[in-house]
Formats: sequence, C-alpha cells, structure tokens
Amino acid sequence: MDMELAGKTVLVTGASKGIGLAVAKGFAAEGCNLHLTSRTEAELQAAKGIIEQAHDVKVSIHPLDLAKPGAAEALRAAAGEIDILVNNAGAIPAGTVAAVDESRWREAWDLKVFGYINMTRLYLDAMSTQGHGVIVNVTGLAGEKPDANYVAGSAGNASLMAFSRAIGGSSIDSGVRVLAVNPGPVDTDRIRTMQRTRAEAIFGDPERWPELTKNWPLGRAAKPEECADLVIFAASARASYISGVVLTIDGGLGARP
Repeated sequence: MDMELAGKTVLVTGASKGIGLAVAKGFAAEGCNLHLTSRTEAELQAAKGIIEQAHDVKVSIHPLDLAKPGAAEALRAAAGEIDILVNNAGAIPAGTVAAVDESRWREAWDLKVFGYINMTRLYLDAMSTQGHGVIVNVTGLAGEKPDANYVAGSAGNASLMAFSRAIGGSSIDSGVRVLAVNPGPVDTDRIRTMQRTRAEAIFGDPERWPELTKNWPLGRAAKPEECADLVIFAASARASYISGVVLTIDGGLGARP
C-alpha cells in the first residue's frame, strides 16, 4: 500500500525515545524528512544517527522544553513549514488527587496538555493557509478509562481527546485533519518504571513487575512500533477522510471491566 508520504516533512515532539522515536523511524522508512524535538540533545543526536544510517532522509533536531514559554514559537521558527505534526511530548505523573500537588500537576500539563494546544495553534493556521496538513495528538487510554490513581493523566488525556475532536471536526474544511491516537500501555522505559514501582508496592519486589501485565491483552503491553504504525496510517493519504476522532490502540483493554 502506497501511503503517499514520500517527500513529506514531519515534526515529531518527544521524539528521542519510546513511541516518538518509533514514529520518527516509521516516517523515515516512508521517505519523510524529519524535525525531531525533545528535552535531551544527546538522545536526539543518537536518534538522528540511527535514522540517517538506515534511511536516505534529512533529519533536523531541536533540543527544547516545550513546557517553557516561547519554546513552541522557537520550534515553529526553526522547523518552518511542515506537512505533518505529531504531538507526543509529555509524561504526566501517576498518583491520586491528594498525592499529585498543584505544582507537579501544572508542570506536567504545561508540557503535554498546553504543549499540544500551543503547537496545534501555531501550525493549524499555517496548514490552513497552505491548504493541507495533518496533526496527530498522541494521548492515552486513561482519557477514556479514567483511573483515580492516575488522575492528572486521566484528566489531561480526556482534555486532549476533546480538543482533538473539537478542532478536527471543522479543520478539515480548510484541508487540515486533526485527530488523536489513544494508546493503552506501551512497552517503554516509562511504563517499565511505573510497573516496577507498582510491583514494589504490591509484592515488595520491583522485579516482579511482569506479573502485573498478565491480565493485559496478549499478556503484554503494546510495542512502540504498533502505535507508530497507527500514527503513520492516520497521517497518510490512506486516511484522508479521518478527522476529529480518537483512534484507540489498546488491544481491547478499555473494553474490559
């Protein structure tokens, strides 16, 4: 299947590892040139090297903290015009409403929730002017299956789901598609750290964390590449009539009691 992505320019935030890196690799395999951003320059340099060694594409890196005022504008100026934006940066801490204080909650939302909003605001106008573009917001299953022990993330993801639906419902009239991809648990360093913490609390042994995944679909988390494949399809010409929706990739976990 020809995704009609060759030659497109893609900006991926949170691109140095996990889902973001898998997304970057997947777009590169389709012949896309890349702008990659995250907080850590060394990790971005490593990602750039891996991708350029495997694919004949141009990779530009932008070490930035998108939670900081003016960072989104600086990234927009540095990257210039793009065809596809993948908002992926952000890690909201686990915890109950009592456990996550206001400063941690605001810090996390500044990066993920307001980071996505700011990047969308900046690029939606430019894409509308050029008459084409796609914005994919990588959110998270907790937005549709709220968890009191991940309340800041549940509320943040729910907000971004509503945001994506609201913007994408009308942006397509200007040739711009906006949608969200909602992963369930994904096998990343962050998930493993969280599972180790849970295993320590439940079993007294962090190395027993794999036991916590046995009731997940297929007994495992999703692979980053599985999520990336959905993001890439959603951004491609094969999904040209998809906008203002949330595409969930969780193996059916959200449908379980």
